[in-house]
Amino acid sequence: MRAKITYAVTAAVLVVYFVLVGSRGVLLIQHGTALTVAFGVAVLILPVIGLWFLWQNTRFVQRANRLAAELEAEGGLPVDELKRTPSGRIDRESADEVFARRKAETEDTPDDWRCWFRLAIAYHDARDTPRARKAMQRAIALHEGRPLGV
Repeated sequence: MRAKITYAVTAAVLVVYFVLVGSRGVLLIQHGTALTVAFGVAVLILPVIGLWFLWQNTRFVQRANRLAAELEAEGGLPVDELKRTPSGRIDRESADEVFARRKAETEDTPDDWRCWFRLAIAYHDARDTPRARKAMQRAIALHEGRPLGV
């Protein structure tokens, strides 16, 4: 729940920021000189890109949460079996061990979104966020019946 609140607050702050930046872009355009119009258009592009990125990220998180809920209802969420250091960080060898099992499971059944979901968690635990995101995107695509890479 705390993560959802943090995400919502961050998204709201970003939207306010985008509105403020956009209003500055409009003011620059209204000034009317060639230079200020060019800068105004450039400034307006930034909030558009930011809003698109925020929207795409929000959709990704919602889809991943739906998969997690479905997997939880099936009793298929991975159990946290990782060893931790005294400070609470995940032990790297433990994460690598679980990752190897998850990767083998995914290689055995590459069309099962559940395996890709669990692999994404293993990548995350191994601190490989880019691969965790790609694995989760693949799980979402398989779950939704979309061609991979779309």
